[in-house]
Amino acid sequence: MSMLVTLARRWPLLCYFALVYAASALALLVIGAPRLDGSGGPPFASQVMFPVMVIAAAFAGLLMTALTDGKQGLRQLGTRMTRWRLRRWWLILCIPPAGILSVQALLSVTVSSTYAPQFLVFGIAAGLIAGFFEEIGWTGFAYPRMRTRFGALSGALALGVLWAVWHLPVVDALGAASPHGAAWPTFFVSFAVVLIALRLLIAWVYANTESVLGAQLLHASSTGSLVALGAPAVTPGQEALWYLAYGLVLWIVVALVICRCGTSLRRGHRDPSRQTAVASAASL
Repeated sequence: MSMLVTLARRWPLLCYFALVYAASALALLVIGAPRLDGSGGPPFASQVMFPVMVIAAAFAGLLMTALTDGKQGLRQLGTRMTRWRLRRWWLILCIPPAGILSVQALLSVTVSSTYAPQFLVFGIAAGLIAGFFEEIGWTGFAYPRMRTRFGALSGALALGVLWAVWHLPVVDALGAASPHGAAWPTFFVSFAVVLIALRLLIAWVYANTESVLGAQLLHASSTGSLVALGAPAVTPGQEALWYLAYGLVLWIVVALVICRCGTSLRRGHRDPSRQTAVASAASL
C-alpha cells in the first residue's frame, strides 16, 4: 500500500491517465475496432462499456485524490463539487444547445432538411450521468494539476486531446447515424474538434469559479444536447459535417475567450502557473 501511495504522489497524472486509459483499452478489447464497411448495428458492447469508462473516470479521480491528498483532499473535492453559486456563469450552459440548434437550422435551410433536430428526453439523463461522473476525474483531479504544470490554456488543450482519444473505442456507437462505416474517421475527427473546444470552455469556467459542479453541468449540457437534439435522419457523412460545424462554433467562442482573458483564461489575472510550468513538467 505504501508503494502505491508513493507512486501516486510522485506521478499523480501518469497514474490517473494509466487508470482511465486502462478502462478505455478494456473497452476497445471488448468492442473491437470499428467496421468501416458499416456492417451491423450499433454494438451492444459499446452501450455497456461506455458507462464503465465513465464510472472509471470518476473512480480514478476519487482514488488518486485519496492517495495523494487524503481525507482533506476528498473534502476539498466535495466542496468544489457543491459550489453552485456560479452567478452569470450559469448562462454558459446555454452555449451547447444554442450552438447545436443554430448549426442544424442553418444546414436545414442551406443544405438539406435531414439536418432537422429531434428531441430525445433520454439525452438529458445521458448528459447528466456523463457530466457528473467524468468531471470528478477530468476536472476534479486532472485539470488542476495540469494547470499547475503547463498553464491554464496549455493544460486544458492537452487534457482535451487526451479526453478525445480516450473516447475512441466507443465513438462509432455515438450519434444518431451510428455505425458510421467509411465515415468513421471523419466523424471521429469532428467529434474530437468538439471535445477539445469543450474542454477549453470547461477550463474557462473552472478557472473563474473553481467549481467542479460548473464543469459537470457544462459537460452535461453539451453531451445531453448532442444526444437529445441529434438529427436522426442524417447519413454518417452528414452527421460528421454537423458535428464539425458545431465544433467550429465552439472554437469561435474559445477564440473570443482567449482574446478577452489571455492564456490564464481569467480576465485581469496573470496565469500563476506559467512561472512554474517548465520547472514542474519534469515531475509529471
